[in-house]
Amino acid sequence: MSTTTETIHVSAVLPAKPKAVYDAWIDGGKHAAMTGAAATSDPRVLGRFTAWDGYIEGSHLELASPKRIVQSWRSSEFPANASDSRLIVLLEREGEGTRITVVHTDIPAGQGAQYESGWKTHYFKPMNRYFAALARAKKKR
Repeated sequence: MSTTTETIHVSAVLPAKPKAVYDAWIDGGKHAAMTGAAATSDPRVLGRFTAWDGYIEGSHLELASPKRIVQSWRSSEFPANASDSRLIVLLEREGEGTRITVVHTDIPAGQGAQYESGWKTHYFKPMNRYFAALARAKKKR
């Protein structure tokens, strides 16, 4: 039996509290600020969202502030006949920061590696810069 989908797990520690990370993930303006690309979000269960200038779209399936976000998720690179993937974002306090773990399931076969790299490069790196800059600005006040 061939596998038609893939699952990836990626994790990082960010210099912010879980609530700040949660809020930035589900708020379109904050999401855009933290990633550097346009985003929209209707921050309620079944609300729609877009990210990365429309490259990503989906809906919020579960919102459990500040610990867990579950979304239906697809990129413009998904085959037309592919179902949406499922994204689970887990936020846990770790030291002075937050461990973010992304569990991305039901990815079309052959695309897992590119999304694993994408989460690290296009989310975790800019998120780290964004929250570090907010922390620096807060200390200056």
